[in-house]
Amino acid sequence: MQDKVKLIQYGVGPIGASIVKLVLQKEGFEYVGAIDVDPNKIGKDLGDVAGVGKKLGVPISGDAKKVLKDSKADLVIHTTASFLKDIRQQITDVVDAGLDMVSTSEELTFPSLKDPEMAMEIDALAKKKGVTVLATGVNPGFLMDTLPLTVTGVCQDVKSIKVTRMMDASIRRLPFQKKIGAGMTVDEFKKAVAGGRMGHIGLPESIAMIAAGVGWKLDDIQQTIEPVVADRPLKTQYLAVERGQVAGLHQVGKGIVKGKPAITLDFWAYVGAPENKDSTFIEGTPNVDLTIKGGVHGDLATAAMVVNSIRNVIKGQPGLMTMTDLAIPRALLGNIAKLAGN
Repeated sequence: MQDKVKLIQYGVGPIGASIVKLVLQKEGFEYVGAIDVDPNKIGKDLGDVAGVGKKLGVPISGDAKKVLKDSKADLVIHTTASFLKDIRQQITDVVDAGLDMVSTSEELTFPSLKDPEMAMEIDALAKKKGVTVLATGVNPGFLMDTLPLTVTGVCQDVKSIKVTRMMDASIRRLPFQKKIGAGMTVDEFKKAVAGGRMGHIGLPESIAMIAAGVGWKLDDIQQTIEPVVADRPLKTQYLAVERGQVAGLHQVGKGIVKGKPAITLDFWAYVGAPENKDSTFIEGTPNVDLTIKGGVHGDLATAAMVVNSIRNVIKGQPGLMTMTDLAIPRALLGNIAKLAGN
């Protein structure tokens, strides 16, 4: 293993920028390339755009294939889009360049659910090129899939799994607040839901991952999305929500096994929520009731999950992986170049 793991940052939005900041706090990493399609970012230094307080000597390029080919990188941190149809070529380009990849794309966390043909193609190409591809984050990627699966490890049998995530969205980034509909009218929200443009992305992927992890065959995956309407004026750093407008959403995903909901993912995200919490209840032998009081800050945790998964991806077998295929993620507190060799 060389002295430093050489990275390309593919996408320098709010999450990409937070990942850059975290990477720079760790030992054994070096950025050698950066990619973004935003013309206002192209040509600027990665450090300036990410807001790290110093230049990194890495210009952001709009020519992905050139950066992937010429940068002599080891791994790409990919933070561009949620949907598989939007990133197919990006993934193929990274893998074809012979580079490992950690992505934050929600649908890529369990890609065989939405596009099994694409998943098989990427897996075959990754194995041919000898690289590992993983998508992760806080949710999907950990709180509503990997964590409950890990908790089932103490159970002799499992009858059902319920995970509840509640968060006050006022502390989250602007794109997240917009994604949950904060500030919309109820009619605008319902139209956006009907058009597939509203809601948390990834609950079906988390349900499919849990089912595969414990060996349940799903009859169906069901999902509902409803607005949470503000009963008083609310304000965040980025926007205002008037009384009667949408403050956020309540989204429920269910995995049906033998006609009954075996997996229930209960997701609340709205401005002004009374508390932040993450809880997992396993009905089994024994029952397990786990609650993280105060919840987990999604943006901070997403950056951490990506950076803390790099070691596992470097050490992983070639192919398209999910979080159930690799070692348990853990905090990266030493030099990545040395730890990856252990």
